[in-house]
Amino acid sequence: MPRKTRMYLPGVPVHVVQRGHNRDACFFAEEDFRYYRQVLGEGLKRYGAELHAYCLMTNHVHLLLTPQHTDSISRLMQHVGRQYVQYVNRTYRRSGTLWEGRHKGSLIDAEGYLLSCYRYIELNPVTACMVSKPEEYPWSSFRFNALGEPDSLISPHSLFEALAVNGVDRSIAYRDLFRFSLPEQARNDIAKCLSASQILGSGRFREQVESALGRKAGKVGKGRPVGSLG
Repeated sequence: MPRKTRMYLPGVPVHVVQRGHNRDACFFAEEDFRYYRQVLGEGLKRYGAELHAYCLMTNHVHLLLTPQHTDSISRLMQHVGRQYVQYVNRTYRRSGTLWEGRHKGSLIDAEGYLLSCYRYIELNPVTACMVSKPEEYPWSSFRFNALGEPDSLISPHSLFEALAVNGVDRSIAYRDLFRFSLPEQARNDIAKCLSASQILGSGRFREQVESALGRKAGKVGKGRPVGSLG
């Protein structure tokens, strides 16, 4: 059976995750994280995508992206995946697959979920009990978004920029979002839609996506309408 085509829309944010094969490690040393960042930065420029938030965990990666073209994310992930696997196999004298199949991607209703996705992604090391505070983890976007530290990979989303009129106040407002835990329902919605590559958002957002795609994106369950991206 042929693989289903990834369906992304220019200007619509997407939460992407890619995991190591069998959830095994895909980063083994600091140099590996740095190389992944390098090829990710190259791919963002080459294929036309903006990165708003990210977290490179030891056995998976989270990226919050907005594509400029319908194929931006697919080509970006192919580029990064291929370059990084070649690097790992060469560096560690190994062969075979590194990733657990293709990446998963969930289109995001920005007005309702974008900043929650920021928090979900940057809280990953805390949730995994790797650190007690997100700023203690060096391989995420938190230090840029919350502390204003330079990060050449990041292009702030307009909703992030709308938190305040200047960078200092924006960082303060963003840190305030982390004073409280991400609500369990929001965490569950994000995780479920990401796991199945489904649309995360309201029924109206799903209808807008369906109209733009020119096809139906079926509902899942009996709760909030979400749709499969295939």
